[in-house]
Amino acid sequence: MEEIFKDIPGYDGLYQVSNLGRVKSFKCKKEKILKNSIGNHGYFRTALIKNKESKIFLVHQLVSICFLNHSICGYNFVVDHINENKLDNNINNLRIVTNRYNVHRNRDNYSSKYKGVSLNKRANKWLAQIQINGKRKRLGLFNTEYEAHLKYQEALQNIK
Repeated sequence: MEEIFKDIPGYDGLYQVSNLGRVKSFKCKKEKILKNSIGNHGYFRTALIKNKESKIFLVHQLVSICFLNHSICGYNFVVDHINENKLDNNINNLRIVTNRYNVHRNRDNYSSKYKGVSLNKRANKWLAQIQINGKRKRLGLFNTEYEAHLKYQEALQNIK
């Protein structure tokens, strides 16, 4: 794949990011590929400096802004690493998804095959719960996994 660089909005002429996830600086009239560091959550990050102020950016977000026309909007829509490798910022590995989808797309480590449903081992029942605007709402305990799933789906339909 041919590497293509684009200007980072707000840093035009100072920094560019590529479709392969590399960041280039043009400070001091020299081109230089920046070395990324790994942040606390396991993503590559880089510092961009403008007017003597430094700001930290996640590299996958810079790629998504420049190549997927993504605008950072809190947790409504987020950048997903398709292969689940947080360090692979190639444009072909990134997509924009809802936060709800991103959190629940890999169900391998969950006790239920349904979103919003988990096994409550103490009660030996299925718990349905939903998170809305950052607040978790408990929907109840059910005898079957499917009953809990139906309650979750009902709550999902009633979100306004």
